[in-house]
Amino acid sequence: MQILIIEDEARILAFVARALKAEGYTVGIADDGEDGLARALAHPYDLVVLDLLLPGMDGLDVLRALRAHKPELPVLILSARSDIDTKLRGFELGADDYLAKPFSLDELLARVRVRLRQRSAVGTDAHVLHAGCLLLDLTKREVRVGERVSGLTDGEFRLLHFLLQRAGHVISREQLLADVWGYDFDPRSNVVDVSIRRLRSKLGPEAPIETVRNVGYRLAAG
Repeated sequence: MQILIIEDEARILAFVARALKAEGYTVGIADDGEDGLARALAHPYDLVVLDLLLPGMDGLDVLRALRAHKPELPVLILSARSDIDTKLRGFELGADDYLAKPFSLDELLARVRVRLRQRSAVGTDAHVLHAGCLLLDLTKREVRVGERVSGLTDGEFRLLHFLLQRAGHVISREQLLADVWGYDFDPRSNVVDVSIRRLRSKLGPEAPIETVRNVGYRLAAG
């Protein structure tokens, strides 16, 4: 298993890298956001351990870019930013786990093992996400609902992927507009509703996307 550590504090970087190597993992390192993102995109890592306070490119921006280009790659945030708003933002952007500094090495290693075990358990289907009867192929950018298979535009793919990662949860229009399209919320914009309508049309009558009146949308979890 190959793990990339993106961390700018040399002492912590060396400490974590040494501990992971002692566990038998192959370890890559980067001490700034831009280099870390480039390495993560260029090599077949199985897990990224990501700091947030990075030079060159903020860790949350790195996470956002990773989710856009490698949505199946697990990311464990390791950060001194332990406030609840930052944690929630990290999970909203697609982090798989979050551990605050200072941290226990035993806990970090346990969380790493869990993430890698989950990735191994998925095996060759690591590129497929599903909720109920809906399956999203991350490689082909195709969605299947029952026997119905449809290709997706980039915007449709990003929207459905975002909803799938949060299946069962209500997502507001504001959040979708900000995190999927990167726009500040404009109450006059109907881009979310139009995109949902087009996505439902492709998915057919069994589309599990629910409208929550005056709030937003939810993808049924099962």
